Amino acid sequence: MSTPHVIVVMGVAGTGKTTIGPLLAAELGVPYAEGDDFHPAANIAKMSAGTPLDDADRWPWLDAIGQWAHGRAGLGGVVSSSALKRAYRDRLRSEAPGAVFLHLSGDRSLIEERMAGRQGHFMPTALLDSQFTTLQPLEDDEAGVAVDVSGTPEEITQRAVAALRRLEN
Repeated sequence: MSTPHVIVVMGVAGTGKTTIGPLLAAELGVPYAEGDDFHPAANIAKMSAGTPLDDADRWPWLDAIGQWAHGRAGLGGVVSSSALKRAYRDRLRSEAPGAVFLHLSGDRSLIEERMAGRQGHFMPTALLDSQFTTLQPLEDDEAGVAVDVSGTPEEITQRAVAALRRLEN
């Protein structure tokens, strides 16, 4: 990509944000920040207990991600964030107006299967329904692309890079 954008890798839990984000960052030659690391301990405890976050829980988390993205403006970077609602993406853009969103999307059964197989993550598969209910896909006026999550992480990353390059043209 010619312009060093900050890419926000978004999508419901289990789409591979934590896997694809670092691969994408390496491919683009920019740093990666794990969105989960910006959550306060109370959010992690709530999700670990199977309780979905509400908007009040998310605002400080989104602000922290947005501040990181703002600090990378003009330098580039990749950060993961579910960014499920338009309002959440608007909040991120209020801090980092040039952010571009990469929506990792896919079949619910594939995502649930991947979630069930992962080790050591705090998000239980029981919250997947709430994630899909909350999800508002990117709208036409939002800078970003959607990429299907079928295939290997490397295949998904290559599709993402190609889609982001097309977005620039």
